[in-house]
Amino acid sequence: MSESKRLAGEKAIDYVEDGMIVGVGTGSTVAYFIDALARIKHRIDGAVSSSEQSTQRLRAHGIEVLDLNATGPLPLYVDGADECDPQRHLIKGGGAALTREKIIAEASATFVCIVDPAKQVPVLGRFPLPVEVIPMARSLVAREILAATGGQPVWREQVTTDNGNWVLDVHGLSITDPVALEATLNQIPGVVSVGLFARRKADVVIVGTPTPTVLD
Repeated sequence: MSESKRLAGEKAIDYVEDGMIVGVGTGSTVAYFIDALARIKHRIDGAVSSSEQSTQRLRAHGIEVLDLNATGPLPLYVDGADECDPQRHLIKGGGAALTREKIIAEASATFVCIVDPAKQVPVLGRFPLPVEVIPMARSLVAREILAATGGQPVWREQVTTDNGNWVLDVHGLSITDPVALEATLNQIPGVVSVGLFARRKADVVIVGTPTPTVLD
């Protein structure tokens, strides 16, 4: 599995152009991308990071980490996913960085998603859907999600996001209309972000096979 992640992460370097500020996601597959990016760090102008974890890894490699407010729109964002369907809709947030990931994806002209083959599914929902919530709204949001979807929200205890919020993982979903579900859940007061990347889906998915597969 780690070899598949490495192959996907290194293939994403093909999308990095000279002088870019690169949006960088979070997770084990992205760690391979960061390590590959370090080998060409002299060609880029820095990175915007979606998590404290990735920021630390980028800085350890000597890559400057910039603030999105200062950079403005980005040409490229590279991130992983917990699930990917054939239309390049994603479930993300297993690492609890979904809100910052969603912000950087929205700010980027091209979103390249890197996954190992096990993350490909015909219908999203086997992986529990993460929802970041304001702590005081946890129970309210859980009740509303149950009523709206029939899915079972479970509080990811002992986890606080980089934004100081909590995460509910919604089990038992079969997400046949990701765009509609994303919009519905976003309307619940207390929801900060939903781990469905459907309205802003990946532009390119790289699957880490021995000859990496590119879906676009």
